[in-house]
Amino acid sequence: MKRMRTSRALLCCGLGALLCLVTGCVPSVEGSAGQIGAATLRIVTLSAARPYLVSGGDLLVRVEVDDTVRLRDVVVLLDDADVTRRFRPDPGRHALLGLVTGLIDGDHLLIARARGEEVRQQLTSYPITGPMISGPHEQPFHCQTKEFELVTGDSLGAPRDEQCSVETRVDYVYRSTDGKYQPLPDGARPADLDTTTTTDGHTVPFIVRVQTGTVNRAIYESAMLHDPAQPAPDPWTRSTGWNGKLVYTHGGGCRGGWYQQGRRTGGVLRDGLLDRGYAVTSASLNVFGQNCNDLLASETHMMVKERFVESYGPPIFTIGTGGSGGSYQSHQTADNYPGVFDGIIVSSSFPDVTSATIFTLADARLLYHYFTTTASGLFTRVQQRAVAGFGAWGSIPNLSRGAARIDPVFDGAAAAEEQGGEVRVSALEAERYHPTRNPDGVRATVYDHTVNVYGVDAETGFAGRPLDNVGIQYGLAALNTRQISTEQFLDVNERIGGLDADANHVPDRHVANEHATRMALETGRILNGGGGLATTPVIDYRSYTDNREDGDIHMKVHQYSTRARLLEVNGHADNHVMVVQGRWGFTPERPDLGTLFDQMDSWLTRLRADTSGDDTATKVVRARPAYLVDACWDNRDGGHLKVDGVQTYDGEGLCNDLYPAFPTARHVAGAPLANNVVKCALKPISPDDYAVTFTADERARLERSFPDGVCDWSQDGLYSGALRGTWLSFGPSPVNRVQ
Repeated sequence: MKRMRTSRALLCCGLGALLCLVTGCVPSVEGSAGQIGAATLRIVTLSAARPYLVSGGDLLVRVEVDDTVRLRDVVVLLDDADVTRRFRPDPGRHALLGLVTGLIDGDHLLIARARGEEVRQQLTSYPITGPMISGPHEQPFHCQTKEFELVTGDSLGAPRDEQCSVETRVDYVYRSTDGKYQPLPDGARPADLDTTTTTDGHTVPFIVRVQTGTVNRAIYESAMLHDPAQPAPDPWTRSTGWNGKLVYTHGGGCRGGWYQQGRRTGGVLRDGLLDRGYAVTSASLNVFGQNCNDLLASETHMMVKERFVESYGPPIFTIGTGGSGGSYQSHQTADNYPGVFDGIIVSSSFPDVTSATIFTLADARLLYHYFTTTASGLFTRVQQRAVAGFGAWGSIPNLSRGAARIDPVFDGAAAAEEQGGEVRVSALEAERYHPTRNPDGVRATVYDHTVNVYGVDAETGFAGRPLDNVGIQYGLAALNTRQISTEQFLDVNERIGGLDADANHVPDRHVANEHATRMALETGRILNGGGGLATTPVIDYRSYTDNREDGDIHMKVHQYSTRARLLEVNGHADNHVMVVQGRWGFTPERPDLGTLFDQMDSWLTRLRADTSGDDTATKVVRARPAYLVDACWDNRDGGHLKVDGVQTYDGEGLCNDLYPAFPTARHVAGAPLANNVVKCALKPISPDDYAVTFTADERARLERSFPDGVCDWSQDGLYSGALRGTWLSFGPSPVNRVQ
């Protein structure tokens, strides 16, 4: 596989530096907060991800001056109105910190003046309900604030508008000495109030301040330790219980994740994190089982973090974390919108939903139908598994069921392995698409949920699909290792067919939409790894499930696919650490997850302390603690022994013996480990690719199955363009707008 190139070009500002100054546009790979300055003073926009992406009419701003300028001599103007009174000295800095409020939607100009010098920063504000970069809002959209349970156990209540908005509120709960969270009563402190000591060394009562509100039509929560008897925390006054660091949690899933606000977040009452003094935040659109769209998730990340910073000030660093569907979001936001997360800790991971996951699910559905219906009895279960690649036969029907996320049709008579049209809101059941009964209904698929990116296929009238199996030789490795016969190989490739736009089985292979494929590859829906992820510390841990008898989608190979992409585009993966089969908890009996957070904390702290002029990628690798290495845990005979060593897909060693990785059907067919080729380049059929000799009749059958040739996996896939850059927009923001 040829290395994919990452565009480092400036995607907007084609008129040069002057236009960049006017629009606030920045190079697409820049990950820091918006900064603009002159010799003696500088404006730093702290809360918005970019100065041209302000949401909700508020913005936390720092005006930095050199030591020769008195702070009282600084004047700050917003659109010619003096807003200096909103600024106060920033603790620990020779600077002013101010919360600029009342920004109406549209463009604004922020000016700082001191001693005859002036610096200007263009701002653009968007509604707190969004969108900013994710394109038009999805409709219909079901509000779920009444179903959302606050940390106190109460309902969040009815929304106040069609955008599912509620008033922001603050609640206090405490952790009791028996480990339960309860509402904090007024008056005297509970006798069973627990305490904890943070990483800063502060021993504080275990009282949690939880802010709940809505942004981008999502419900968000932010939690930190805070004693309400102390002054309320704000950007100038940090809570004694907060160590200054933020963790953003994600929820997993994907199936049914559309057309809804969601009734839970990734969870903020996290023992182990709050114990240590971390603040924790999350939002309902960052649970992939409620929103299976990484672009919308990224937009929500930046807007929720903006609310956090405006409430409490900028964190020292932010760690994104989540498993399964949460790993998609952690990977893709880190890569596509660098700076939102400084490091990520992921589990049960995949690179993204569009490639490795859906390719595997679609192939599983085709194979399950072929093995059970088209060619029932032709393959033994052992042979079926050899073609599918999985560690357990049960993964074939299991993953076939998982393909419901690309199937818009619910049919009560269909077997579970052929089902689709999954929705999580009962009101949507009557609205969902059916080709005859409701052809204009909502289509419950990943592709239709992401139509702002993929566009509409002219032939089907539905969202384009970056999905293709033309030229794929199913079972190729199984044939070459004599696990299946020549007749079986020919038959499966003659009759496996494809999935049409409604995921019906059809005789012809399915063909990728060119526009959708280019958008998937060039805008980061398929994880590239060469954007912000190239300079992001990553810890990837997992429990081993490849050999689960009933099957499991969370295959170890996906972990290696992510690493392979990093190697392809960056030439190394030294910022990527893999750990397998630990005891993932925060207790003394289950300490491993807590240890990983401590190690990530150390990694990011060392990175912040590196003030050298070296590039960020070099600093990230150098900052990684020497003890933080690839490892697995040997849990045999009730033990728990850590085994250090580089994790490899098919190498030797104890970790591979204990936890072998198994391929997907596409890998069995010869696809590269990275599994990022949507539509393969084709080549003529060659005898050199086979360990068997075909008769003339067999060769003719093979050529009829592949009239245009078979996949040439040594080449880049078709429609494979370079990543266009980071901080891309699908509207309404015009900066870095994808056309």
